[in-house]
Amino acid sequence: MRPAKKNIQNGSICILGIPFDQNSSFLKGPSLAPKRIRESYFSESSNLWSEKGLDLGSIKNLYDLGDIDFKKDTDDFTRITNSVKNILNKNCHLICLGGDHSVTFPIIEAYAQQYDHLNILHLDAHPDLYDSLKGNIHSHACPFARIMEKKLAARLVQVGIRTMNGLQREQAQKFGVEVMEMKDGNIQLDELEFEGPVYLSLDLDCLDPAFAPGVSHHEPGGMTTRQVIDIIHQVKGKIIGADIVEYNPDRDIFSMTSMVAAKLLKEIITRIYEDTI
Repeated sequence: MRPAKKNIQNGSICILGIPFDQNSSFLKGPSLAPKRIRESYFSESSNLWSEKGLDLGSIKNLYDLGDIDFKKDTDDFTRITNSVKNILNKNCHLICLGGDHSVTFPIIEAYAQQYDHLNILHLDAHPDLYDSLKGNIHSHACPFARIMEKKLAARLVQVGIRTMNGLQREQAQKFGVEVMEMKDGNIQLDELEFEGPVYLSLDLDCLDPAFAPGVSHHEPGGMTTRQVIDIIHQVKGKIIGADIVEYNPDRDIFSMTSMVAAKLLKEIITRIYEDTI
């Protein structure tokens, strides 16, 4: 992963930090995440090889674009959408490092302009389908309500959910969301099959807190790191972009969660690389 060049080649894989947590409903801290994930990505305690046997250090067109600089005179979501759009217009693939989960909505606004029949695979403890939370329609608990009401995705599949309440169940039914709840048993990987482009939105609290304590919302009963990696490896469809969100360094223990985030980043890069060759 190299620092960004002025002229990035078409078809490159790019990493973009979105240090934004203004829509967090419980704790701030995810704005600190991109820097910490990068540190763990390059940590000498591991290496730059993915499980699939790809040396990430050998990928010439893998660029780190740094972080979005949020300025007071610009709407934050507009800045995110425009930043993503500029990258996608170069025919590049993008992985965003959040940030709270509210950033997925403006990201998808850019993706929906680039890709027809966009599918979203959403890994999370929470369905994030509230119409509003605490009076905030752009809360990190609301991005998928905004995405689906604006018809930005043809299909939304949610995996790892274990906080579904009556209101969000109604929202899921209203928008035709396919929900795989943890209470229903083993995740059926053969059901994760998509026609058309797939965007992966990975909230780290999809993992059980035992595997990822560095999140704002500890929700027991989640997935293992192995299960998430298996999904990344085995989901059927072409992954064209992703985000990793809701890592909160203030809640982490010995960088356990940042190392998990970095590991998942490596496997997502590999999956996108494989899907483009």
